Amino acid sequence: MADPQAPARTAHEAGAAAREAAVERALAGLGLDAKTRLLAGQDMWTLPALPEIGLASLVMSDGPIGVRGVRWTADDPSVALPSPTALAASWDPDLARRAGVLLAQEARRKGVHVLLAPTVNLHRSPLGGRHFEAYSEDPYLTGRIGTGYVAGVQSGGVATTVKHFVANDAESDRFTVNNLVSERALHELYLAPFEAIVAGARPWGVMTAYNSVNGPTMTEHRHLVQEVLRGAWGFDGFNVSDWMAARSTTGALRGGLDVAMPGPRTVYGEALARAVRAGEVTEAEVDAAVRNVLRLAARVGVLDGAEPAVTEPPATVDGPALAREIARRSFVLVRNERAALPLRSGTVALIGAAARDARILGGGSATVFPARVVSPLDGLTAALPEGSITYAVGADPNTVVVVNSGSPVELPWREEVAAVLLSWFPGQEGGAALADVLTGRDEPGGRLPTTWGALADAPVTRVTPENGELPYDEDLFIGYRAWDRAGRTPAYPFGHGLGYTDWTYESVEVDGTTAKVRLRNTGDRSGREVVQLYLAPAEPDASRPVRWLAGFAGAEAGPGERAEVTVELPRRAFEVWDEATGSWAFVKGSYELRIGRSIADRRITATITV
Repeated sequence: MADPQAPARTAHEAGAAAREAAVERALAGLGLDAKTRLLAGQDMWTLPALPEIGLASLVMSDGPIGVRGVRWTADDPSVALPSPTALAASWDPDLARRAGVLLAQEARRKGVHVLLAPTVNLHRSPLGGRHFEAYSEDPYLTGRIGTGYVAGVQSGGVATTVKHFVANDAESDRFTVNNLVSERALHELYLAPFEAIVAGARPWGVMTAYNSVNGPTMTEHRHLVQEVLRGAWGFDGFNVSDWMAARSTTGALRGGLDVAMPGPRTVYGEALARAVRAGEVTEAEVDAAVRNVLRLAARVGVLDGAEPAVTEPPATVDGPALAREIARRSFVLVRNERAALPLRSGTVALIGAAARDARILGGGSATVFPARVVSPLDGLTAALPEGSITYAVGADPNTVVVVNSGSPVELPWREEVAAVLLSWFPGQEGGAALADVLTGRDEPGGRLPTTWGALADAPVTRVTPENGELPYDEDLFIGYRAWDRAGRTPAYPFGHGLGYTDWTYESVEVDGTTAKVRLRNTGDRSGREVVQLYLAPAEPDASRPVRWLAGFAGAEAGPGERAEVTVELPRRAFEVWDEATGSWAFVKGSYELRIGRSIADRRITATITV
């Protein structure tokens, strides 16, 4: 039987071969000084043009929620999407892909070739300072969302740099800390999202972090970059340093770092040319790095004679509309006593300064300047009848609290209010999306990508190094894995989130590693359910978590309607990293498959034997 995808695959392979030929021609036309200059930033955001080989300047930009461009100014506005934690709360890889398509559109509009995103570091501890830029505490969920995001951006002909490779999980001494992590925890947790994205989306770039891991700094980590990332996983993109992370000319080159940013003064450029002439490194080693940069240039269309990887960008995306959709589908309703939401008719008192002066993003590399911002006050004023809303700065007992935070915070008052809705940092259309959800026009679609609980109960809280080192003593047990092991109950568990309808889980069929789940919407309105599947070994094993996320799928149905989802459990869900052999080991045996609305809300179970 003929393969219907064969012509497309053949065309793709032919295009890749032609690009590689163009790369080799360009490389042959460069002298040593030009090669080393190409590996060093010429300024904060760009690499130099080399007209002698038809190479235009490569432009990079921060961009986890929007493409800033090379100017940090409100004069050059950008679409501002919700925070990455919000995107992960959607539990929808396709929505992440659509966000990526929009960001590619924004990048092309601003003349940007490389997006310095996504961040796929894990929420190891609730004390991580930049969790709003990352996705989740769970490596599987992070990998799925990150894969969708990268695939979307690159479908628009714009490169991504998956970051920060690796174990860059806190802010304390972030530039210098040596994180001590077991090989098993590295592979099962911290490397896992990067590996999944390399396999599923073939990213064109990666960014190596400031920190060290088990000794070497990541910009010089030959084992993790050259042997694992490039060797075992087959990554063929370019490797750029985090800004000012590169410290050694020879160490960085031999560790697999292709580009040292920013310029003009870096450990590459003239310093690298001198190192070659002094015999400290070879020109062949320089060529390997230059080849990776030229391949990037060919893919994004700035190298003459090379057809770009994407010749026709995707259809135009309505940025504000998508920002609004992501926001409302990310909102997590964690409490709703007496059906306080959606709002009923009558007068609504909107309370709090953040209702008027919206906090839509987290800052740092996520900072962009949108052309407009819809505050909660703006959104509700537009959505409700005239005269039905009042606003003041101060707390009413029938309060619906909207938590405007990019990552977990303590909620000691949560039992004293009627409802709690988590809005994350909701992006420029957050107020409009909030009105959609509060009024019941749309359902709050999010589920928690992290565990929320009191800091005093959090199992992992050590983030400050001592004598320059931070041991990851908890090993595999972060997030819900750690809460399970400690026997503690959080305020709101991983995967939790309420909607405006009810669901009954009716049955599950298991065939090999494929699970088919049937459920019914038993409420009085349409809705979307995130069906979550967790594996638990039948025989307890202290070296493994009690249970872990192995799959998920979204189901939609109207009132009284049934829905069915089919989830293929990945082989990796049954594997552990064997430190003795340095490879993955498949763990045979029986597992309980726990299916439900969160890690703590099990609705139906099955046994699976592998």
